[in-house]
Amino acid sequence: MRGGIRRKLKLSKLYSFRCGRSSMTDDDHSQIGGPGFSRVVYCNEPDCIQAEIRNYGANYVRSTKYTLATFLPKSLFEQFRRVANFFFLVTGILAFTPLTPYTAVSAIIPLIIVVGATMIKEGIEDWRRNKQDMEVNNRKAKVHQGDGVFNHSEWKNLRVGDIVKVKKDEFFPADLLLLSSSYDDAICYVETMNLDGETNLKLKQALEVTSFLNEDSDFRNFKAIVKCEDPNANLYSFVGSMEFEEAQYPLSPQQLLLRDSKLRNTDYIYGAVIFTGQDTKVIQNSTDPPSKRSKIEKKMDRIIYFLFSILFLMAFVGSILFGIATEDDLENGRSKRWYLRPDDSTVFFDPKRAPSAAIFHFLTALMLYNYFIPISLYVSIEIVKVLQCIFINQDIHMYYEEADKPAHARTSNLNEELGQVDTILSDKTGTLTCNSMEFIKCSVAGTAYGLGVTEIERAMHTRKASPLHDENVNGYDHIKDSTDSKSLIKGFNFKDERIMNGKWVNEPRAAVIQKFFRLLAICHTAIPEVDEETRKVSYEAESPDEAAFVIAARELGFEFYKRTQNSISLHELDPVTGNGIERLYKLLNVLEFNSSRKRMSVIVRDEEGKILLLCKGADSVMFERLAKNGREFEDETREHVNNYADAGLRTLILGYRELDEEEYKEFNEKFTEAKNSVSADQETLIDEVAEKIERGLILLGATAVEDKLQNGVPSCIDKLARAGIKIWVLTGDKMETAINIGFACSLLRQGMKQIIINLETPQIQALEKAGDKAAITKASKENVRRQITEGKGQLTSSSRSSEAFALIIDGKSLSYALEDDMKKMFLELAIDCASVICCRSSPKQKALVTRLVKSGTGKTTLAIGDGANDVGMLQEADIGIGISGVEGMQAVMSSDIAIAQFRYLERLLLVHGHWCYRRISSMFPQLYQEGVQNLLFSWRRILSWMLNGFCGAIIIFFFCTKAMELQAFNNDGQTAGRDILGATMYTCIVWVVNLQMALFITYFTLVQHVVIWGSIAFWYLFLLIYGAMTPTFSTTAYKIFIEVLAPTPSYWLVILFVVISTLIPYFSYSAIKMRFFPMYHETIQWIRHEGLPNDPEYCEMVRQRSLRPTTVGFTARLAARTDSLKDNNHNHT
Repeated sequence: MRGGIRRKLKLSKLYSFRCGRSSMTDDDHSQIGGPGFSRVVYCNEPDCIQAEIRNYGANYVRSTKYTLATFLPKSLFEQFRRVANFFFLVTGILAFTPLTPYTAVSAIIPLIIVVGATMIKEGIEDWRRNKQDMEVNNRKAKVHQGDGVFNHSEWKNLRVGDIVKVKKDEFFPADLLLLSSSYDDAICYVETMNLDGETNLKLKQALEVTSFLNEDSDFRNFKAIVKCEDPNANLYSFVGSMEFEEAQYPLSPQQLLLRDSKLRNTDYIYGAVIFTGQDTKVIQNSTDPPSKRSKIEKKMDRIIYFLFSILFLMAFVGSILFGIATEDDLENGRSKRWYLRPDDSTVFFDPKRAPSAAIFHFLTALMLYNYFIPISLYVSIEIVKVLQCIFINQDIHMYYEEADKPAHARTSNLNEELGQVDTILSDKTGTLTCNSMEFIKCSVAGTAYGLGVTEIERAMHTRKASPLHDENVNGYDHIKDSTDSKSLIKGFNFKDERIMNGKWVNEPRAAVIQKFFRLLAICHTAIPEVDEETRKVSYEAESPDEAAFVIAARELGFEFYKRTQNSISLHELDPVTGNGIERLYKLLNVLEFNSSRKRMSVIVRDEEGKILLLCKGADSVMFERLAKNGREFEDETREHVNNYADAGLRTLILGYRELDEEEYKEFNEKFTEAKNSVSADQETLIDEVAEKIERGLILLGATAVEDKLQNGVPSCIDKLARAGIKIWVLTGDKMETAINIGFACSLLRQGMKQIIINLETPQIQALEKAGDKAAITKASKENVRRQITEGKGQLTSSSRSSEAFALIIDGKSLSYALEDDMKKMFLELAIDCASVICCRSSPKQKALVTRLVKSGTGKTTLAIGDGANDVGMLQEADIGIGISGVEGMQAVMSSDIAIAQFRYLERLLLVHGHWCYRRISSMFPQLYQEGVQNLLFSWRRILSWMLNGFCGAIIIFFFCTKAMELQAFNNDGQTAGRDILGATMYTCIVWVVNLQMALFITYFTLVQHVVIWGSIAFWYLFLLIYGAMTPTFSTTAYKIFIEVLAPTPSYWLVILFVVISTLIPYFSYSAIKMRFFPMYHETIQWIRHEGLPNDPEYCEMVRQRSLRPTTVGFTARLAARTDSLKDNNHNHT
């Protein structure tokens, strides 16, 4: 059976000082049963009376905005939150009173159509979310049904206390207490990428007392009671105890398996359900689906307020004048305004009750003038938004063929926000990266090996060597090398004929190369799996980079194929005979990697009896540990490492030393003593012992691994940065990993000053050992405040220079930086930095940072992520973009728009978010700033359009009335009444509005032709149809067009004259502005008009004038490197 050797292997030796260690103290467990720690779970007894009394929630989760019960009231509230809709609701109600100047039906039907259509759209969008919720809730899990029998049940039916069996590569359906696993040690590997973004596998271990539960039948009589903390959002803590067989056992996070994390490298586990549904930690970290409204929609409300103020003023002034006229209406007992028939009314025209008449007139005027409020504008905007969604969904350039996933706009409310994004807050794992590592280069004995080209190098070469006007938006066509085709071996993309296929034996430093790859094959904690049929070896490692190292060693002649509790076996290439031989290395000790040590070592004894310490680690800690006689290749290796970092690669330095028997014996005694220590500073004692032995190393070389970015990420980030959009990375990964990715995607670069805020200081560590929580909190807060202040000081002191700064902060520090009395300082520091990276961030912190940026800057924010840990920030941002990757659908279900790859964000923002087409947006990203700066929907522009409408109305009204009064309208001598005048005026309005639209747009498509000329044709069709109806229905419009207007030449002459006269002011203003004061997009139109878009020199000149200075992206990296070379050349001369 595959992996049988591994499953029988006890891993206690490798992990003895990590697995069983609990971070909980006795003080933590003493709280159980008190406030906040009152949960009681009856394992394997979900139906018992005590469990039913507690009535814990079901495991059903939802991401929908509405339920069946709340849809109607909540959706109506959403609709009447719009000022115009509320106004028309009020006037619609008044339309049922005698005050109305028109029928109630004509007032209510348009409102019903507008509100109903929008509610239907909202309902359809929420129904689609519900379908995705059902897919998750209906997943199957194996649940104990009693008598040792496990059957499949849907996730939504799980109850607290159920025993669940989860198999390899399955998600955990709820928060589970680990009881046992397929390993004898009851350990399991868990991938928490969906929760915290980390790709490294976490090792979990059940209590030893339940590790015997290895078969389904073992649960026939199993019973236990768990008492633990109440549901909370903290992913990294868990306090509880388990009562089993009349004994109490403390529980820690080491035994808790969180919902939406995945079982890896373990055949199966058994677990008891502790938290379900809304009580699970991942859902506790999420927020209710928000009701988002775009800034333009909110601004439209303010426009409506403004228009309503004008309407109110018109009605108020008119009513006062009406009241005065009504009071003075009687003359000799008779009404002067006899034509109003005051005798037929009661109070409306009564001179004796003039104040009441004025008030009623005011209400009537509000209804009469309500067409001043453009309810049709909302309808038009809704139609446009739906069409925009269709364009996004059907965009072939955002279709990911490999996964058969197109872009999907899940809501149409926020489309226009895409053109106004100021800050992007991005997850890392699965969003920027592919969750895979590839061994691509190495430096051995001062010689660089590996001919592969990284994404960064491709992007920089494309930018440097290609004509600007031929840039490809989402791809690279300019570098052809061995990496053009996909790697055939996962984790290995190394090409160099000098050392592949056993040719390394011919290299001058073959002995060093042998030690280099032997170290990679031995110094790790990976576990091999040998396929019994093909005899091929595969590896299961805690992290992708560790797997990449072992695979690289295998491909280059050093195959690790077997691990026992105290030995490692390799197939090595013998440089003398050229044949493969088996070698056995006795494993003496493993000194694990952690964030403070930044290195890992193993101590082994080879077949010749030599004791070797093999070490790999970061350059910041490794070079200082080299012996004087071990620095032969240091200068060359440093240079190669810097070049690798510039190419966005993750590097490790490899070194070794030989130990004598006495030295090792002394070390082993101290190391064993430190491991067996039960004090709070056990880890520190182990590190101190390791620190002494990991000295005097001999340098072998360096590895370079590519944390594989998604295709097009560097190019996309560069384009977005050049468009003036700021990019923040919020990740649950370790600081070192996040920094490496920052370099890989050009958010960081060599020479950029890093402001690092963390709490890894001796003072804080000493307080943590003492355990005084109040002192830790106080000191930590002051420490973070001091670091923020110092960071602001650095920015101030360099404000006159062009230096770029990056802010990097860890999760602990971030929790203090986000407190009310410090968050303003933190935001001021962050927005002045070129790049911001938040590491070890919890889902709640991601959401809080997003809220801080959104509220603190007042600008549009966009969050993008792919996992459940990103849901909070997606919902908190103005726009949430979900990556429809391979790891669950939680992010997509909570997003506003779903795309398959990060690189599509470029097209989504710069093309769909902006109104220009692809060629211009890729050529001049500065055009996007029209949206960010709100140039196209500013109050100045809004008022100018209102003024244009007002002037047009004045011209149409007075020109029409003066042209038709005091003279015959046709040959019959008929004068123009209000029916003829009204129809003529409205015809002029239809022509003017549509022709202004034709003058405004920059190019015609079939849609524009149909809408513009179709609207004019529809007006005449309406006159014909409406005029053909009976006089009782059409009233004064009866056959008005066919019998009166159409046969009369003066009608057509008036229309021609009035329309041209009305368009002249608008056309003149547009021509002057276009010629002498063009906006960004109008400049591009001039270039096209002059026939210069294919002139590279001219395009470059205009580009440089239009681009905003940027300090991130490979363009900035290329510029920095060019400046550095110039400085070096200048110094040499």
